[in-house]
Amino acid sequence: MKYNSKRLLPPVMIFALLALSACEDNKDVAIEAKAKDQKESDQRAAEAVFAATTSATRKAALFAAQTSAARKSAPKIQYNAGESPEYARECGWPVGCPAPLPGSILPSKRIIAYYGNPLSKKMGALGEFPKDDMLRRLKGEVAKWQAADPATPVMPALHLIAVVAQGAPGKAGKYRMVMPDNIINQVYGWAKEAGALMFIDIQTGHDDIRTVLPRFEWILKNPDVHLGIDPEFNLIKSGKMPGTKIGTYDAADINYASGYLQGMVKKYNLPPKVFTVHRFTRNGVTNSKNIILRPEVQLVMHMDGWGAPWLKRDSYKSYVVAEPVQYTGFKLFYHNDTKKGDPLMTPQEVLKLNPKPLYIQYQ
Repeated sequence: MKYNSKRLLPPVMIFALLALSACEDNKDVAIEAKAKDQKESDQRAAEAVFAATTSATRKAALFAAQTSAARKSAPKIQYNAGESPEYARECGWPVGCPAPLPGSILPSKRIIAYYGNPLSKKMGALGEFPKDDMLRRLKGEVAKWQAADPATPVMPALHLIAVVAQGAPGKAGKYRMVMPDNIINQVYGWAKEAGALMFIDIQTGHDDIRTVLPRFEWILKNPDVHLGIDPEFNLIKSGKMPGTKIGTYDAADINYASGYLQGMVKKYNLPPKVFTVHRFTRNGVTNSKNIILRPEVQLVMHMDGWGAPWLKRDSYKSYVVAEPVQYTGFKLFYHNDTKKGDPLMTPQEVLKLNPKPLYIQYQ
């Protein structure tokens, strides 16, 4: 066969092309292998990330499920009336109020008071027992409260009813009797002897707090003498005889008394005054949202109702917790609380209330 240069390549060129083709094929194979390795590496990394993420998610989901199950299985705390912290928060506790001034008693201390009048054995512990026995009993109650709440120092107090509502109009026609100065000084001397505070308590009858309160500036100007007013026996509006109807004070009356005390603190350079307002009915205090808080006066809304523990807690919840003012108080009646066979509430039981009362009164 003759060689046809037009149809066939020379053998040398064929071998060169085959070698070149083999190099190109090897290069493509290497690139493909490298790409495959990179793809497999990326896939392994993605799988690792996925596995880690999935594991974390599973752990988070398991933790959430366990927490939820624990919450569901945990027994819900059962609160008596007046004890629930959640209800207190919903009502607005703790109250935003002026920061305590130097010399303030509340809220760093708790006051334990004996209430009454030395001329009557039926108005409270202050007059029911002879002086020495009464002070000894008060000291015992103070010790119980200090043991129940060691973190809060306790101060004893004598809460004297200095103006006593009467069932008869009397010479002034005001259905109230103002105690003579010598009786007030006598009780103040007892308080001094016991290292106790003193409270002047006013039951106005048909008189006006604006007329009666200035009568006691002479004793209130002492730094250890404070004030209490009793809406139950303020009956000007109704005109009823004390003891036949429960009276009332409006925020305007309370603001007057608070403003008067503020003026005294400034006038005589005194530490802040504690001002207690008795309350155990809804209408005992009206327009409570309008009560003005003053740095010089520490206002205590004092639950004054008597009865079984459940009733007292209900009253505290309805008339003190539900209408926040500043601080709270709670009265315990040695006789009226227990006359139907109910036990007197203990300090530990009272301290379960929320907010915790800082003024405790025994009658």
